[in-house]
Formats: sequence, structure tokens, C-alpha cells
Amino acid sequence: MNSSQWIKLAARAGIMGPFFFGVILTTLTILKYDFLVSLGWHPLLAPTFDWPSGLSLGAYGWIMTATFILSGLMMTIFASGLRLSLPPVPQSGFAALFLSLAGLSLAGIAFTTDPTIRSTPATWHGRLHDLSFVLLGLTLMPAMILLGFAFRKDERWSNLSLYTWITVAFALPAFWLKGAAFYVFISAVLIWCEVIAFRLIKFMPKLFAQAAVKSITNYSSH
Repeated sequence: MNSSQWIKLAARAGIMGPFFFGVILTTLTILKYDFLVSLGWHPLLAPTFDWPSGLSLGAYGWIMTATFILSGLMMTIFASGLRLSLPPVPQSGFAALFLSLAGLSLAGIAFTTDPTIRSTPATWHGRLHDLSFVLLGLTLMPAMILLGFAFRKDERWSNLSLYTWITVAFALPAFWLKGAAFYVFISAVLIWCEVIAFRLIKFMPKLFAQAAVKSITNYSSH
């Protein structure tokens, strides 16, 4: 698979991943509303109490587990394709690395969580779940900040630089403060991913043309 084909795959992963995650998250929250409430969750008073991690527990839990894994892998693919479309500057490489690690961390959240209210000790998979969640925040935010700098190096992306940093400004405190603000974090990041992926889709015809010219040039030189 050449770079143009990989970028095409990455762009599609970047579009499908957030959409898929959002649909499954919303659907399961509705279907498992009573179950979540039994865990201590409340959509307004305690919105992050075993949510969304608690969706992996009980009936249909395997769907949320699979969603974490698939969404994380699609984020990692998206990161690699995005790197190929950006200028070859250090910010691009480090941003793609952090975004890839964020994808792996999201996949790691698939380790089954421990209910907050329980009478048993924390499990190994519950600890790995919590660690993955922390790593997601420690990698995703730096990735977006660095991408903002990388975008400024390319006129095709430059107008998304400020938007990316504004998204971080909303998402960063929302991630750590929890509460109802966590809805802001999830919404802001999912929308940002879609915007960046659609921009990548927009560039694909030009990227394919550049790849074709490069291929012809290399062939002629031989």
C-alpha cells in the first residue's frame, strides 16, 4: 500500500471512528440507562460516575468493549495517515506519535473497569483501565497542541491551527474536572477529529496527483 492509499484509508478511519464511537456511546447509554443509574450514575448530578466505562459492564457490555478497541485502532491509523499529509517538520512527527499513543490508550480502556461502588478489591484489569484513561489525557492533549503548530507550517491546514487550540482550551479542563464538563470534552474531541478527517479527504485528489507525478518522474529518471 503506497502513501496515497494509506492516507485515503486514514481519512476514512478518521471519519468513521468518531462517528461510530458517538453512535454506540449514545445508543448504549439509552439502552442501559437503568443499569447505569443502579451503578450510581446520573446524567446531570453524577455524569462521569462509571460512565462511559460502565457501559462495558452488564448486558451488551461487549459492544462498548469492542468500540473502545476499534475506535482506538482507527485513531492510530488516522494519526499515521495525517502525518504523511503534513509538512516534514518535528512537530508533525511528535504530534502523530502522541496521537497514535492516544489511540492505543483509547483501545486500552477496553480493559474492564471496576464499579466504583463495590465490596471487592480493585482488579488488575480495572487498574489497567484507569491507567489507560489517564494516558489518554496525557497523550491526546499534547498531540492536538503540537498539531496546531504543525498546521501553521502548511497553508492547507493553517486555518485549523487556532480551531485546534481552542478545542484544547475547552477539552483539557473538561477532561480533568469531570462532571457535566466531561460531555464537553467528548463532544469537542469527536467533532475536532471529524473536521480534521474531512479536511484530509479534501486534500486526497491533490495528494494522488502529486503521487502520480512523482511516480512518473521516478520512472523517467530510470
